[in-house]
Amino acid sequence: MPIPVSEALEDQQTSAITKARAARTSMARYLATSAMAGAYVGVAVVLLVMVSAAFVAAKSPSAKLVQGAVFGVALTLVVFAGAELFTGNVMVMLQGLMRRRVRALDVGVVWVASLLGNLAGSLLFAGLVNASGVLSAGAARGQPTVFMATLAGIVKSKAGLSGGQLFMRSILCNMLVCLALWMAGRTRSDAAKLICLWWALLAFIASGFEHSIANMTVFGLGIFGHVPLAGWSEMTRNLVFTVPGNVLGGGLLVGLAYGWAGRAEPVAVAAGATDTVAGVTALAREVEGAAAPRVDGAVVETRESVSALVTGQPG
Repeated sequence: MPIPVSEALEDQQTSAITKARAARTSMARYLATSAMAGAYVGVAVVLLVMVSAAFVAAKSPSAKLVQGAVFGVALTLVVFAGAELFTGNVMVMLQGLMRRRVRALDVGVVWVASLLGNLAGSLLFAGLVNASGVLSAGAARGQPTVFMATLAGIVKSKAGLSGGQLFMRSILCNMLVCLALWMAGRTRSDAAKLICLWWALLAFIASGFEHSIANMTVFGLGIFGHVPLAGWSEMTRNLVFTVPGNVLGGGLLVGLAYGWAGRAEPVAVAAGATDTVAGVTALAREVEGAAAPRVDGAVVETRESVSALVTGQPG
């Protein structure tokens, strides 16, 4: 069973405080963990290209499904290994700000630091992959491998989108990414967390939405591999639209929405708790010499009857 929204929000607010403190006290370590998140998302990008290339080359309609099915490794690594992902921090920090657990300055510092760290980690990982030759080795002279051809197709499709399309797709993307993290945060089961992360990322990849951090690795691989249309200017254009869209999708549509919903959630009272509290109150009043109150329509007459109510044993 999922934990209550209010309890999940308390966990998120604690996380926001921890992130803000980490960024304030040791920016170097915080940037390092942010770089790890960028690299972890990069692992998923490379895996996506490698396993789907044959499907793309065959023009199989299953290509998107295969790509989505493997991309869940990105958030699995981020959540279970521990790393600072900008698109998740958008939700967490806004929920902390909404409850006044962190300041607006803390939100800005965490967002900027995690975004820059993600960028550094994404590009570093892309450079390592390019140097390894796993995407380009083995091709005939003058011909790209199926992996580089798949990467080129991804870059071309992203470069062909208008700014408005990138913005809207990035809103939808981080709505799903933050829903994945939100659902994972509402369960205490590791197996349930994995399922939540997998389904939501399958939805975002297979639907063709835009994730700013994943795009950093995509364009990094394209730039280092000399893929047509991949360039620093095109990557910058992409991020100009996808970063704000990710903020809106994760921060407003998930973070603030559940932050508001959690404030209105009634406090759950366990079965029998009312009777126990009433019995304790009766005992206290009897000790003070006050008249015994009614409990469920009956008058508590003696100290023994109160003890029986609280302990469940006869007086």
